Amino acid sequence: MSLEQDLADARRAVDDLEHACLMVSRHFQDTVDARRLRVDVSRLREDLTLLCGASPAYGHARPATFAFWSDADDEGVGGSGRTVR
Repeated sequence: MSLEQDLADARRAVDDLEHACLMVSRHFQDTVDARRLRVDVSRLREDLTLLCGASPAYGHARPATFAFWSDADDEGVGGSGRTVR
């Protein structure tokens, strides 16, 4: 399948999940758990949208380059020349 078809399938699945969670949450008052369930479903939808902006060539996160880590020891305890007291 193509990327567009896979994304459409994933969005339909999130829609179905949202509907199912709505049906279940009707049996409960507006509790923390019911709100969390709604937030989790909306987060799935947002994650799919964010993922659409990512390059599919890497599959997962892009590999970190040396430039990304070059100043990693500049902060906090353990940086060069620093000791813990």
